[in-house]
Amino acid sequence: MEITLLGTGAPPGLPVSGCPCAACAAAAGPGARAPSSVLVDDTLLIDLAPGPALAAARAGRSLHGVRQVLLSHPLAAPAVDLPPGLPVPGRMPDGEELTLLTGHRVRALAADAPGTGYAVSGADGGRLLYLPAGCGPAGRSPLPAGRGVPYDMVLMDVVRRPDALARLRAAGAVGPTTDVVAVHLGHDAPPAPEARRRLAAMGARAVPDGRTLTVGVYEAVPDVPRRTLVLGAVRSGRSAEAERRLAAFPGVTRWTARDGPGAGPGPDGGPAGLLRADGPPLLVAGLGRWLERAVAGCGGADEERWRAGGGRRLAALTGEVVAAWRATPRTVVAVSDEVGACSAPDTVAGRRYRDALGTLNGALAAESDHVLLMVAGMAVPLR
Repeated sequence: MEITLLGTGAPPGLPVSGCPCAACAAAAGPGARAPSSVLVDDTLLIDLAPGPALAAARAGRSLHGVRQVLLSHPLAAPAVDLPPGLPVPGRMPDGEELTLLTGHRVRALAADAPGTGYAVSGADGGRLLYLPAGCGPAGRSPLPAGRGVPYDMVLMDVVRRPDALARLRAAGAVGPTTDVVAVHLGHDAPPAPEARRRLAAMGARAVPDGRTLTVGVYEAVPDVPRRTLVLGAVRSGRSAEAERRLAAFPGVTRWTARDGPGAGPGPDGGPAGLLRADGPPLLVAGLGRWLERAVAGCGGADEERWRAGGGRRLAALTGEVVAAWRATPRTVVAVSDEVGACSAPDTVAGRRYRDALGTLNGALAAESDHVLLMVAGMAVPLR
């Protein structure tokens, strides 16, 4: 089954006429996107872009063989001129099934916002899910009854609804080989390079208007990084970035530095136990805070305790975390303070904390797939 994306933009398109925002300015020319519209095997058209016949011609396709036009949005009629001979568009009632003469089967799925999703099966067995702008699946399972296998491709509003993608993953509708393509892209999405980076972290991708894709091609699926280290100063946007990178995954476990006084006399390996254990994605927040307490618990302010073994104990604790980070079987994002941008006092303990933080950050970065430095809410990729 082949699909051609005649448009990949939000309902107003991109750029939005008269809008001065950065995303619209960056989308001028080759980056422009028409409202989302997908042509399936030249026989089924879902949603309409302005000038559909011209859009199809630019993509090297024709609408002459289209036998059904379906709308996902709640409008009663399309806001575009229909080419002669194109079937009258309409919406299918939720739960209704349609079989075309070409062997394509379509099932209408209820959405959690105004609109209708469509599950399409091709004659070759390929399975496609299309969700309308701003929508996720309604109900507990977005899978058609009796078909408990993931879709081969999902077209959806990933930027605005990462939670819907997480629900699809939790329900088994999106699996490791599902090609998730972001559509309905508008000026609420960041400019193209940043959008690509964010989508890749969620296991999704974006393509330009006019692109033809083969449903079920595994090579196109982006690899989600297993270990990501996010560095930055206070209020740099590091926590928001970490949360955003895991927003499209279900069951995320969150670890934060424990409350209470110091690291105490006993060993405290921080998040090492969770890192070693298999499980859902893990967000490790507050590594700097944990390290600050570990330095205090190891006698960072007491020269005698430090020389009597406190320094070696701290090295063992941080080494345990690094070893667990290196061997972790789960997807994990960790947040740490950037050295020099943290509020450590200029004391003996403060200097030891900064030294230990630099060592820890460097060791974690060396074992990370992605390393980001956050500045004014913007991510600067270091690896």
